[in-house]
Amino acid sequence: MAIAAVWWTEGALIAPANHPIGPPPGDLHAEPVEFRTDDNELLRGWFAQGDLPKGGVVLLHGVRSDRRSMVDRARFLTSSGYSVVLFDLQAHGESPGERITFGYQESGGARAAVRYLRRRVPGQRVGAIGASLGGAACLLGRQPLDVDALVLEAVYPDVRQAAMNRLRLRFGPMGEWLAPVLTIPLETRLGIRAGDLRPIDGIRGVRSPVLVIGGTQDRRTTASETRALFDAAPDPKELWLIEGAAHVDFYRYAAEEYRRRILEFLRRHLDGRQGSTRQEIAGAVGYIL
Repeated sequence: MAIAAVWWTEGALIAPANHPIGPPPGDLHAEPVEFRTDDNELLRGWFAQGDLPKGGVVLLHGVRSDRRSMVDRARFLTSSGYSVVLFDLQAHGESPGERITFGYQESGGARAAVRYLRRRVPGQRVGAIGASLGGAACLLGRQPLDVDALVLEAVYPDVRQAAMNRLRLRFGPMGEWLAPVLTIPLETRLGIRAGDLRPIDGIRGVRSPVLVIGGTQDRRTTASETRALFDAAPDPKELWLIEGAAHVDFYRYAAEEYRRRILEFLRRHLDGRQGSTRQEIAGAVGYIL
């Protein structure tokens, strides 16, 4: 019975979470947009133009959520001058998809959103904020997301440990023994190896400043796992463990401090800069040659 329950749980986790979204909030002054991944998958979202040429930010929501969960972040970012794209990851909201893949295929959506935003704010730097699944999508796939500043919230380091944490919450100590039952069928049901779902490996290839955020009371992505993800990231990097926070929306949990830290991070790495660090280096080398 326990194995059957785990099998059902896995099916529920990967099932699409599609539903209507409706128009953007009037105060966001956003427009509906569509763009496609390299695999021609359609993604739907909103774009809001910032008042200043400070850069742009892609917002990536968590699992079984949609772009609306990122609206509060979009509001304070646009009010600070940043342009934003918030969109539904594959198989979420109004973006089609047959299944959720824990960040693997969703990584293609993250890359497509960054490309779209760079077209809308040419010459400006672009960052990304990814929560849970959205953060994993920034790190998985062929390579980490190519941005100029990256914020990761409650991102699991390894799918095996993530499964164990969730099964332990549901089944108690037995969950540790049932974890392989949840991860082994990934290749059969999704065509993805568990070894491909290790954001902790992907973060080693990040080439931008990164801010890693977690909650001290999070039992799905524990504080020790967040520290491990942070330790694996190259410099420059920052860590913020939010005292008392579980696996929740960190903006809603600590809104004032969240705004302060995020805006400070983005000001250092996006504001008033043209192009990316790699573009600047390439231009300098070309000039010298």
